[in-house]
Amino acid sequence: QVQLVESGGGLVQAGSSLRLSCAASGRAFSMYAMGWFRQAPGKEREIVASINWSGATTYYADSVKGRLTISRDNARNTVYLQMTSLKPEDTAVYYCAASRRAIATMIGDEFHSWGQGTQVTVSS
Repeated sequence: QVQLVESGGGLVQAGSSLRLSCAASGRAFSMYAMGWFRQAPGKEREIVASINWSGATTYYADSVKGRLTISRDNARNTVYLQMTSLKPEDTAVYYCAASRRAIATMIGDEFHSWGQGTQVTVSS
């Protein structure tokens, strides 16, 4: 089992940037794909980005393409989500999760071992 702890959220104005971090401990972090999800009030949780075990392959939801970038540092057991040009509709709790496989996927059911989440609030 892997334990995940997110950090880096906050209250920012529209157009600002934030970088979220997710520190992992436990099983071999570098063997598995990782993903970032978000859940806005009253909405279902959605996946926004995923990255394969090596960092060479990434996928994004259409709503965040060109604004969010997922990356990982396997030496530090950490995955990041760089967020730029933030919009009020990006307001949500952001979670990282570990996949059961090494390849990247945008299928939410492939992920498990959720962190506690970090709040991102974007004001207009």
